[in-house]
Parts: sequence; structure tokens; C-alpha cells
Amino acid sequence: MADPKTSVPDFFELKKNLKKDFSGLPRFRLAILGDSSTQFLHQAIRGYGYEVELNVEIYESDYGQTDQEIFNAQARLYTFKPDGVFLFYSTQKLLSGFYSCNENERRSFASDQVSKLRNSLAKLRQSLSCKIILSNFTEIDDGVFGNFGNKHPASFIFQLRKLNVALMELAAEERDVFINDISGLNARMGLGYSFQPKLYVNSDIVFSLEFTALVARNLVDIVLPMMGKLKKCLILDLDNTLWGGIIGDDGMENIQIGDLGIGKAYSQLQQWALQLKHRGIILAVSSKNTESIAREPFERHPDMVLRMDDISVFVANWENKADNIRYIQSILNIGFDSMVFIDDNPFERELVKKEIPGITVPDLPEDPAKYLDFLRGLNLFETASYSEEDAERTRQYREEAKRVVAQQSYSSQDEYLRSLQMTSAVKGFDSFNTPRVAQLTQRSNQFNLRTVRYTEGEIAALITAPGAYTLSFDLKDSYGDHGLIAALILKEQEGALFIDTWVMSCRVLSRGMEQFIINQIVNLAEKQKISSVIGEYLPTQKNGIVKELYPSLGFVQDNGKWMLSVQDFKSFNTYIDAE
Repeated sequence: MADPKTSVPDFFELKKNLKKDFSGLPRFRLAILGDSSTQFLHQAIRGYGYEVELNVEIYESDYGQTDQEIFNAQARLYTFKPDGVFLFYSTQKLLSGFYSCNENERRSFASDQVSKLRNSLAKLRQSLSCKIILSNFTEIDDGVFGNFGNKHPASFIFQLRKLNVALMELAAEERDVFINDISGLNARMGLGYSFQPKLYVNSDIVFSLEFTALVARNLVDIVLPMMGKLKKCLILDLDNTLWGGIIGDDGMENIQIGDLGIGKAYSQLQQWALQLKHRGIILAVSSKNTESIAREPFERHPDMVLRMDDISVFVANWENKADNIRYIQSILNIGFDSMVFIDDNPFERELVKKEIPGITVPDLPEDPAKYLDFLRGLNLFETASYSEEDAERTRQYREEAKRVVAQQSYSSQDEYLRSLQMTSAVKGFDSFNTPRVAQLTQRSNQFNLRTVRYTEGEIAALITAPGAYTLSFDLKDSYGDHGLIAALILKEQEGALFIDTWVMSCRVLSRGMEQFIINQIVNLAEKQKISSVIGEYLPTQKNGIVKELYPSLGFVQDNGKWMLSVQDFKSFNTYIDAE
């Protein structure tokens, strides 16, 4: 049966898999080179491979013959031609080698080990073109120096920790070198779980059978992304998953979220999801709820970590969750096997498992306080690479999802805009929106006519400055609330209204917001009995998209600036209504 702490089948279940039919499964050839007994690890790796539909064909070197295999060009290792090599070194053997060193050798022990490893890697690369997976080292504090060992370079614990850091730095340098984080597993599960002294003394086996299954899972998890098998999307339920309580019954004010009590557990889960989004994992929502009610916390609750902009596809209705997940899949156009669905309800989990083969549906603990620790331990989002483009993936999917939805539902742009039922609240700056306005001026580069940056203090001063007028715009539509998306600073100069600053979020382009805003500017000018509006475009490397904004709105060029006659202005028709 699976270990309840990890959802990983135990060693004996994995061993049973060895009798099953591996034909037809994708194949990965793995060589295991170890300095201690690896026979159980061999069995567990192959058995876990079957669990995830992978045929791991394994070559296992003779006991303790790692260097002999690597530096012998005629060794079976090289005729096996592996896709990957797992170099497994145990802390127990490392400690034995450390004790055989003199004082000076102990002080350079970690760096000497890394030098030897670099030589081994160089030799492997001479004959093999494959991935190399290194084991790092579980911590054994030999107790010789006690806590003082953490500051004494000749202690084992000092050199051991230094060595683990050096291995990470080595892997960071080498594109095809990866770390099986056995040290991290040991820290999570505990030495009493990972090590059985009697088993080691009698058989030179350094891990318990339970821990061996985890090490095997960790290694196979590293291999899967190398073969293109990885999780790309996290689909989230809402009620009692992202927040405590039922939003439709309890109301937004009474859901549990934030820093107090059990609400902390839900907020931490959201923080974790947000970090996944920043790493490039697509976030989606599938919830049985009225959509407008389900969206409300994302749009208005001050303690929500996740916001609507973090969600690529948001589905909240009363339909079958499996059908909704199929809809999400059709929008994202990714495989079900690259999706993870998190839901607190066992019934919903079982339904999705039954209806959608391949999707990963973790069985969450009953206690929400345990959700995050449990999910972290599953290692659901392993990857074999990371680039800056990965961090942009969520935005790209979100934009593409919107395009697909619009294309499927509407025959023209006008029809689409009309259907959005857009409204905008127009008001001056105030203490509530000052931080957001300042942020817009500081961060907006593309839709920014003059690129003047303002601090919060400077924005606050403008609220009461003589001859200054401020306008802020939010935008709501049938899909949700975009929040404050545009800000203008207008200054009265010689009988004209000068547009000192006009900044706007690019995510609302092509919706008629520019036309709606100029209508509001002229309305303000009329109220103040100002006869003209003057604009200025100061080009930068990034604001070329607004180069033609003023002429498109009816302004004419005048002495290097743009002028609009209030009397001659004709209001634009838009699909946006003022609140």
C-alpha cells in the first residue's frame, strides 16, 4: 500500500510491479553506479517506473566498483549505452573516507571530493552522451565536535554541508547534471525513517526499504521531464481548498483566509500556487459556484494572494467538474497527464479520476493545516530546465485562452465588445488608490505618453494642488473586475487643459478605453469652461504604441504638441458605460 505521508507505493508493492508487462512503455536506459549495495534501489526504481508508465531498463555496476567502471573504457557501462547515469554515493562511506584523512586533508575534504567527481564526469563524457544524476548526502553528525562542528572546518558536519552546496553549484554549471536531493528527503522524513542500522551492518544497505521507495520516486521524477513528461497546469477548487468556508453561503466577509487561525493554511497554499505560476505553471479554477460570487474574493478580498490575473482559465458553474476540466483542457490544448487537480472533496476527486484518465488528483488530508506540507512532499512539478521564457508561460496561456474563447463565441470584434457589458468608475485620486496610481506611473512603459514618474507622496500632493485635476479609471466587465487600469494628471495652463500624464494598462487595449477616456477629459474641460486640451508625446524605446494616439482621437499638431478643440470635439461611441 502507499505510504500515507507521501502517496508512494511501498517497496514491496513496487517489487510486485517487476512481474508486470513493460512492453509498449517508453524506455529509458539507466546505469546505477554505487559505492554501497544498490540491489533494492534497482528494484524500486524499475518498479516505480511502471507506476508512471515508464520502462526503466537498468544496468547495475558490481558492488563498490564505481571508479573501476568509469575509468575502464571496456566496462559494460559503456557498451550498455545508457540514457542516464546515476552516481550514488553514501554518507556512510564518505564518513569512513573522512576518518582516514589527516587534519589538513579534512579541511579540504569537500573540495577534494568535488575535484574527483569532476574527473569522473569528464571521463563519462568522453564515451557517453547522457544525463548524469548525482546523489547528494544525507546528514550524519558524528558528534565529535558537537555544535562547535558547525564552525570548525576540520569537522565532518562542516565538510559534509559544504560538499552538498558544492554539488548544487556543480550542477548549476553543468547543463546535463542533476541532483537527486536525498538530503532533502532525509530532512523531511527523518533519520529514523531513512536509516536502519541493523540493515546497514548486516547488508551494507544504507537506506530503509521505505526510504528506498522515496529515493526511487525522486530519481524517476527527474527522468520524466527529460522525456517530456511533466506537469504544466494546476487546477484549483475554491471552497475549502483555496479558502475556508463556502463563499455562496458564508459570504466573502466570512471566508477563512489571512494570517489568523486556519486561514493561514489557505493563504500559504495560495502563496505556493502563486510561486508555481511565477515559475511557469498554468493556474486554472474549476469550482461549483455562481461565477460572479466565486470571482468576488479574487477581485475584492484584501487577504487574497491569488488574483484574477493569476488564473489562466476560470470556470465556476454548477456543471460536472470533469466536464469543466475537459473544457479547460480544450482551451489550453495540453494533455490531461500534464494537469494536477486539487479539491478537498473526496467525491469530486474520485469523479475526476474516473472520468479523466491520466490527470493527477492528490488525495488531500482531511486537515487543511496539512494540505501544503502534503503537496510539497509529492513533488508534483519537477522540471529538467528553466528559462526566463518559462516565467512568461502563464501570461501567454492566459492571453491565448482569452483569444480562443472570443473566437469561439463571437463573430466580430464589435459583437465581442458589446457582450462584455463594460463599465468604468471615473473618479479623482484619493488615499485609497494613491499607491496604485503611483505604481502605474512608475511601471508603465508602453502606454505612457510622457513617461513622467511619480512617488506616492507626489501623487498625494496633486490631489489638492491648485489647477491640477486627477482622474482614475477602473474597468469591469462580464468576466470580472480589472481594477484600476488608467490614471491621468491634468494641469490648467493658460486657459488650456494640459495632459501631464496619461498611463494605462496594456491588458485593456482594443476595448475602446482610450476613446472613453478622451470623452471624460473633454467633459471635465467643459465643466471647467476650458476651451482646449493639449497633449504631448515624448517618445521612448518602449512607448511606440501610443505614437499615433492623439491624432487618432482628433488632436491636431501645434508647435510640437497636440491640441484638441473642446467646442469642435465629437464624442466617441464606445461599449463602455460610466458608473
